[in-house]
Amino acid sequence: MIATDSFLNQKTTINVKGRLVDLTEPAVMAILNLTPDSFYKNSRAADVEDAIVRTENFLKEGATYIDLGAYSSRPGAVHISVQEEVDRMIPVVEALHKNFPNAILTVDTFRAEVARESIMAGAHIINDIAAGELDEAMFETVAALQVPYMIMHMKGTPQNMQQEPAYENVTLEVVAYFIEKTERLRQLGVKDVILDPGFGFAKSLEHNYELLNHMEDLKIFGLPFLVGFSRKSMVTKPLGIKAAEALNGTSILNTMALLKGASILRVHDVKAAMECITLVQKLQER
Repeated sequence: MIATDSFLNQKTTINVKGRLVDLTEPAVMAILNLTPDSFYKNSRAADVEDAIVRTENFLKEGATYIDLGAYSSRPGAVHISVQEEVDRMIPVVEALHKNFPNAILTVDTFRAEVARESIMAGAHIINDIAAGELDEAMFETVAALQVPYMIMHMKGTPQNMQQEPAYENVTLEVVAYFIEKTERLRQLGVKDVILDPGFGFAKSLEHNYELLNHMEDLKIFGLPFLVGFSRKSMVTKPLGIKAAEALNGTSILNTMALLKGASILRVHDVKAAMECITLVQKLQER
């Protein structure tokens, strides 16, 4: 069962290595891919210097979080070793931590070893697409590190997750999944958890829109939640367009998510997402 205080108290801050980060206003997480095969090629950093330039631009445009991914999680992505992921990740984490000491670096990994080494190198938050399902050591590692932990709903692996995903009720299954995960994390002493319903991960187009339509149900946890629609197939398929043409559709879905209570928008295009936040806040002042 969900703890009673989850229904009564909405979490408004997270502890990022001793710094309290305010969650009362929505924020933007910028996507910085350190992989050669991420689905949107304009998100790929060619090397450490390119990552520094991109991060500087993201921060100038208003990003709060920089999300670093060294393992492509697109459907059917090629599996790489732990060492290759570490080799891609750590030099960039070290460089960004040195050049932007106040930036909040989140590490997109499902592997405990990558998570541990990244935090030691200067990262602040673990963003796990598998919520511990693909590495049994992940929960204990996060608990030992005492860092915020983003957990996403996904079935299977990036290699097979889109092979006929099936649900009786996708929203109820996602809620049940998070009930089990958050309770286990609470028992381990993990204090800062952020939920990600996992749009585009082990879900059909219909599942994605059903989940978005009922996304406010996640408020029962009293935890912040993030969304990631940016240039994904739930934008491109209904509109018959390519990822490069999907900024407008992404902004529409981000606006809907903000109205339903999303705390963080994970995006390729920071400026557009910041504009969504500004206009929604203006609307909510009324």
